[in-house]
Amino acid sequence: MKKSLLLFAFIAIGLSANAQKPAPAAATAGTLTVTATTSTYGGAEGPSNYLAIWVVNSSGAFVNTLMAYYGNIHVSDLVSWSAATPSHYKADAITGATLTSHGDRTATWNGKNSTGVIPDDGTYKVIIEMTEDRGAGVKATYTFEKGAAASTGTAVTTQPPIKNVTISWTPSGTAVNEIKLENLYTVYPNVTKSWVFVNGPDIKSVEIITLSGKQILKSNQQKINLAGLQRGAYLAQIETGKGTFIKKIIKE
Repeated sequence: MKKSLLLFAFIAIGLSANAQKPAPAAATAGTLTVTATTSTYGGAEGPSNYLAIWVVNSSGAFVNTLMAYYGNIHVSDLVSWSAATPSHYKADAITGATLTSHGDRTATWNGKNSTGVIPDDGTYKVIIEMTEDRGAGVKATYTFEKGAAASTGTAVTTQPPIKNVTISWTPSGTAVNEIKLENLYTVYPNVTKSWVFVNGPDIKSVEIITLSGKQILKSNQQKINLAGLQRGAYLAQIETGKGTFIKKIIKE
């Protein structure tokens, strides 16, 4: 009887311990795309500038660098990025020497940390830092949800020299199918001075929007006149029977 009670107690303890074990955290693979436009804010070197874009987790711990442009003697001028990654980790990043002009920037993250491991799903932050002429830099921060569903970024802090920021997370479960479908649609000529043609099956409407998300015009035609728009980058949001797809357009 005592042996039976003892056995029952061990089984009960084991079941209780198993019941309290947390479920394994999900770690979804995917791609993060970040676009931004930079402009001067009074640096004495004029167009020469330094830029870094990186990802941290919800606690602020460094995850990976997406983009890093700087001269070797000026790396410490990117104060926040240098503090976040003392080794200036950039193996998977888009990198280069000091930028000689401001403009549109696009960076991607493969969803892996600096050791090549896919981190757990959850809230992450994208930080964009730029500086000019070894002066005090500016920094913008955005959050996004890394997980099994597609998501976009939300501004935490913004800076006027860093503008038109878009952040989109696409999990790999949908990325392959979306890429195959997206390849069915093209916008040409690109770059354009006036007309663009949107080509692809079952197009219902086309919206031209700014990088910040403001709608400029909407049409159910596949030939669109952009002659009245200012020079710069825009997005064509193409609504189709297969889904909605976005193409970037450069108007000169």
